[in-house]
Amino acid sequence: MPESASALLNLAEGRGSDIGEGKIELPVPLVARIGSAALDRIAEFKAQLAFVGMLACALGAFVRGKARGRPGSLARLLQQCGPNAVPIITLISFLVGMILAFIGAVQLRQFGAQLYIADLVGLGMAKEMGAMMTAVIMAGRTGAAYAAELGSMRVNEETDALHTLGIDPMEFLVIPRILALVLAMPVLCIYADFMGIVGGAVVTAALFDISMLEYFNESRVWLHMSDFNVGIGKSVVFAVLVGAAGCMRGLRCGTSSSDVGYAATSAVVTSIVWVVVADAILTLLITTLNI
Repeated sequence: MPESASALLNLAEGRGSDIGEGKIELPVPLVARIGSAALDRIAEFKAQLAFVGMLACALGAFVRGKARGRPGSLARLLQQCGPNAVPIITLISFLVGMILAFIGAVQLRQFGAQLYIADLVGLGMAKEMGAMMTAVIMAGRTGAAYAAELGSMRVNEETDALHTLGIDPMEFLVIPRILALVLAMPVLCIYADFMGIVGGAVVTAALFDISMLEYFNESRVWLHMSDFNVGIGKSVVFAVLVGAAGCMRGLRCGTSSSDVGYAATSAVVTSIVWVVVADAILTLLITTLNI
């Protein structure tokens, strides 16, 4: 038998083969590994920059009314990332409000200033925690769903079919998803602020001699619309980042089922990293500008 056929037969019978014997894999030097990792990071940055450019072009086409899409898909996406997310937003925001109240109570009760727990919880939820927790929840819930859905479309070659039909996937798939998040997240952020304030009120009324009426009156005195506007503005930025990260990972997915799982996981990690970095930058700007 030919040598290749004999080696294949030996492998099938479990006897092994001498093909590849004698080859020694040398360890990769540290400098080479560092260089390879640096090149991978540069390639990743270029790919993200290219996606941002294509997204900007698609947004420009949408603003001009030339983007191709289905109006019905926006309603479906809005339902998925809006009302369907209310239960988990309710639970997490309520618990975050309770945690903030507990943390504030430890310090404020030393000075007999338990009433100011309402100020701490209200300002914390309105300016920071409401938008942040909503973004994290949507990154794990909606961002991963976007990546998995678009990744499955890549595996099934549906995105290639769109290219064949002359339809830009950025306009047809990405813009409706980001637009749905931009419309839904400010409403969810306001709802999260309210649930966090209610959670703080429950803790304050249960542990201290402060009624619910006193708590909400204190919140009404100290909270202004400008405080809520800060959180709402952040939520819009976070919505764009979460939607863009999920769609980017989905469109860059490979062609196997494991690649779809990796895309969903990578979308969550990328979304959270982008949200945290954006929040740090926005907080710095808000503090510097005294907004």
